[in-house]
Amino acid sequence: MSQPIYMDHNATTPVDPRVVEAMLPCMTEQFGNAASRTHAYGWAAAKLAELARERLAKGIGARPEEIIFTSGATESNNLAIKGAAWALGRAGSRVVTCATEHKAVLDPFQALARMGFAVTVLSVDEVGRLDPGRLAGALVDGSVLASVMLANNETGTLQPIREIAAACRERGVLLHCDATQAVGKIPVDVDALGVDLLSFSAHKIYGPKGVGALYVRRRTPRLHLVPLLDGGGHEQGLRSGTLNVPGVVGFGRALEIALQDMPRESVRLTQLRDRLDVAIRSRLEGVTLNGHPAERLPNTVNLAFSGVDGSALLVGLKEVAVASGSACTSADPKPSHVLLAMGRSKELANASIRFSLGRTNTLQDVETVADAVVREVTRLRQGSPLWGGRRA
Repeated sequence: MSQPIYMDHNATTPVDPRVVEAMLPCMTEQFGNAASRTHAYGWAAAKLAELARERLAKGIGARPEEIIFTSGATESNNLAIKGAAWALGRAGSRVVTCATEHKAVLDPFQALARMGFAVTVLSVDEVGRLDPGRLAGALVDGSVLASVMLANNETGTLQPIREIAAACRERGVLLHCDATQAVGKIPVDVDALGVDLLSFSAHKIYGPKGVGALYVRRRTPRLHLVPLLDGGGHEQGLRSGTLNVPGVVGFGRALEIALQDMPRESVRLTQLRDRLDVAIRSRLEGVTLNGHPAERLPNTVNLAFSGVDGSALLVGLKEVAVASGSACTSADPKPSHVLLAMGRSKELANASIRFSLGRTNTLQDVETVADAVVREVTRLRQGSPLWGGRRA
């Protein structure tokens, strides 16, 4: 049985062979503990880790000392959100976020609410964008932190982070940005964006799973966080634990490759994405784009198919690997919280499919997937009470 065409790159990506090549020596030859400072094995491991740190810092316009290695974006988000809130606030302090954030942001905010913090979750418009003015109005006295993602994992919609950051700076509020879906796909520069904290991960950019990073601004004024973990004081005291040297080496190499390929790959993926969109919507009625038509990731298109049950459509698309939403909530039968926040009905949210393309996808893949989607949607709509007898 042949493998389905993979169009779920926002969930994860295969590890690039060049990344594997960079990681292998760290597992067999240069296997030392980077915290072992008394012998050559530890020195070699530390040198490799610092080279990876430099690569990541360069890739987002930061300094090496501003990069903290973690186990992934979820840990980075938790460290940024809880660490900043605990360092700067107390029960009653206000923290602000957006309704379309990933659960790895929303859940830490819920945890802060249980600790007595005042949590504000802001609404978005119909394309998933947050109005910077709404954010500014929510940053009342006593606010210590805001968290807004750069690119949405389900729709690809890009938030106006520069304007949001300006509003935060004007009010003396820290801004955390979950850039997990953006780094390596679009240019990301922490200074240009104006963010104080930024999370990203390796496995979204053809690196290994289980490794991520958090940018923590160290320039004046220096930013302090309360660590989540105690024990050893690694990573400048912010993330104790033996460093995953193979993982961080792979992470650094993966971002280096992604940045080298970005100018060409961004154009190619945008063309494939738009071709997939047109090939489906030009042949089917009742198909709605979820997300901003222009301000979105080059690889992502999320479509809602009226009159169709999304679960049945996913089952019918055996030759395609796609998703109905975030990989982290795919086991949850509830409609996407992102699409509901954008004003979609439960029925339309449940009838939505995310296509996220990647390096291995071709124009032939796009045509094959479009044909399969049109065929299955037409079949499911025939006689469906959800479609109401309209022509498919």
